[in-house]
Amino acid sequence: MGTYKIAVIPGDGIGTEVISAGCEVLERLSAAQPGLSLSFETFPWGTDHYLETGTMMPDDALERLRAFDAIYFGSAGDPRVPDHITLWQLRLAICQGLDQYANIRPARLLPGLTSPLRDAGQKDIDWIIVRENSEGEYSGAGGRVHQGLPLETGLDVSVITRKGAERVQRFALE
Repeated sequence: MGTYKIAVIPGDGIGTEVISAGCEVLERLSAAQPGLSLSFETFPWGTDHYLETGTMMPDDALERLRAFDAIYFGSAGDPRVPDHITLWQLRLAICQGLDQYANIRPARLLPGLTSPLRDAGQKDIDWIIVRENSEGEYSGAGGRVHQGLPLETGLDVSVITRKGAERVQRFALE
């Protein structure tokens, strides 16, 4: 199987708890699987880092992340910092800077959990949702005009390129 280096970025809020628990699961999986070795390096990037340094992550962050086989990312967002800062200077900076275009979100109905879909059978819901992660509303096109005036307007442009649409569709179907 091999050895894999994983960059761990818990981020903000619930991300710190979820990523910590997830790393424990991955460590146990690695220990139980002959030939699989995982090494983790945690980066304290997120809102606390921003409040201490004025940046969500250091200037050399992307270069440092390129040395890893995977990035295990928690969440971005904290009421102490405007959303556009945590989104654009952390999550999207990583996604766009490293061309991480496919956002993969598995969805399964687990036994014993209450859900609005509780009448569905466990085998009825087993999806993998693949979302384009660097274009669309994440392209950065748009902004505000007439700021501070009664006619202030916000504009968000969803940019979808042929290449971006084709590659995420191909990723999802292969």
